[in-house]
Amino acid sequence: MHSLFEKQNSLNAPIDAFIFDTGSMSFPVKQHWHYFAEFLYVTKGSGQVTCDDRTHIVKEGELIILPPSSVHSITHAGKGLKTFAGIKFDTARFQDTLTYTPSVANILSYARSENMKMHFGRKETESFHCKEIFDACVNEFDEYQYGRDTVLRSYVYRLFFAIVRYWISEGLDINNCPINPSDHYGIENIAEYIDEHLEENIRVTGIAEKCNMSYSGFATKFHDLYGMTCKEYIEKMRIFKAEEYLLFTDNDLAFISEKTGFADTSHFIRIFKKHRGITPKQFRKQNITA
Repeated sequence: MHSLFEKQNSLNAPIDAFIFDTGSMSFPVKQHWHYFAEFLYVTKGSGQVTCDDRTHIVKEGELIILPPSSVHSITHAGKGLKTFAGIKFDTARFQDTLTYTPSVANILSYARSENMKMHFGRKETESFHCKEIFDACVNEFDEYQYGRDTVLRSYVYRLFFAIVRYWISEGLDINNCPINPSDHYGIENIAEYIDEHLEENIRVTGIAEKCNMSYSGFATKFHDLYGMTCKEYIEKMRIFKAEEYLLFTDNDLAFISEKTGFADTSHFIRIFKKHRGITPKQFRKQNITA
């Protein structure tokens, strides 16, 4: 069973642009997460994109933003998803040189906290010039000419700030966006540690020690960053991983509960039903066709 965490080569490739053909590439895209932000633009067909428990039907010519550290997956919808274009980028590498303006990472985090729209229809994507930008990014990434990263960065800025201007027109008060990044040293990296040790009896006190922080300090910063307690986050990640076992393996519930860190099968069933409203067996039956 693969890890939910997808590593990105931020140092050497802070931006990735690609075309995904579902007919020739491994599909559906299973649940995963990464520290990169991601723009997905459907070029043919219709897909179902799930991001942190929210499901979106993204049609041809539409765009969806997948924020950093969000757990997401992509599958068919309607008559099926044929192709989509993607741009992944490390928000930490998009620092603004002006000290009085917030960074891309801060704006994206702020917009997310304000529940701004992340799924855009055709009318909006046309105003953002999505097709032009995605085509240019994919071509630039594939050709690898001199100055590629700088040119790619300019396209990402162009698209991102077109979206930001849209958010502002929809009521986002950009003046309230934090300018200086919060000190979360170790908090983001600890999510990778949690993902790798889900089947173990990991405790929040032990995780706080990994970050060289007090329990209370760690708990506060973790909640500020993820919008939930660390215990809730661990439980949520275990449910995501359990779903993969249920969908893509024939393992029984005892095996799955052990591999996802639950105390026993009864505990697994109870927590799964709390999050999904149905038992693991019902989930498997509903989502796997003969």
